[in-house]
Amino acid sequence: MQPKIIAVSGKGGVGKTSFLALALKALLEWNSQDILVIDADPDSNTPDVLGVDVRGDVGVIVNELKEKMSSFPPNFGKAEYLEYRVFDILYEGDLFDLLVMGAPEREGCYCLVNNLLMKIMDTLVKNYSLVLMDLPAGLEHVSRRTSANVDVMFLVADPSKMGIQTASRIRDLAKVLHREFKKVFLVVNKVTPGLEGVLKEYAAKFKLDYVGSIPVDGKLAEYNLMGKPLLDLPETSPAYLAVKEVLEKTLKPMIM
Repeated sequence: MQPKIIAVSGKGGVGKTSFLALALKALLEWNSQDILVIDADPDSNTPDVLGVDVRGDVGVIVNELKEKMSSFPPNFGKAEYLEYRVFDILYEGDLFDLLVMGAPEREGCYCLVNNLLMKIMDTLVKNYSLVLMDLPAGLEHVSRRTSANVDVMFLVADPSKMGIQTASRIRDLAKVLHREFKKVFLVVNKVTPGLEGVLKEYAAKFKLDYVGSIPVDGKLAEYNLMGKPLLDLPETSPAYLAVKEVLEKTLKPMIM
């Protein structure tokens, strides 16, 4: 059975990683099982907002293998070595697992290593029923990591015309990279009262499926500032309730 793959993307600073964390909180509340979180953003903020420690990232492993390959004997199992290293840094928790992809490669040809990594990643995700991916706004990095298609893409934007336009460009970039996102939804973050009508108007202009907004939430800002895990955010948090409502009408029918 193929896992459901849910991705979150948006330009830096719009709160996409916070959205992912609150989405995970809702999924755990719904007793979803076998969840893998993949932090594919080079900034790698997901472990911090989820409150977990990881032993490393895939980017470092890829660079190390590239540097060492010339010294390996002819029959050395490169794929087995890479797979061992990837699984070694995989955070395995009671509620979810987490893999951090890290920064893109350095200069040079990484074709062989990336092909090996893609096969390993495709094998890994099949062990889960649900995969949550934190993607950068530039999706090229992700296109080299897994061949799996995304079932639902949440594009997170700030409440501005430029923010929504950027979300539409991310959607268009996916088409250029031949990445299939079966459903694409727009969510606008840090919204003050009275903007819903304008947001819907801009979303329609850029042909985006607007599914809701997340209000400014002082408690969320406090948790981010203090470095507290967002999974511990109170159930009454306005931001959490808004994310939960978005998921109830978009994602919950697919997984429950």
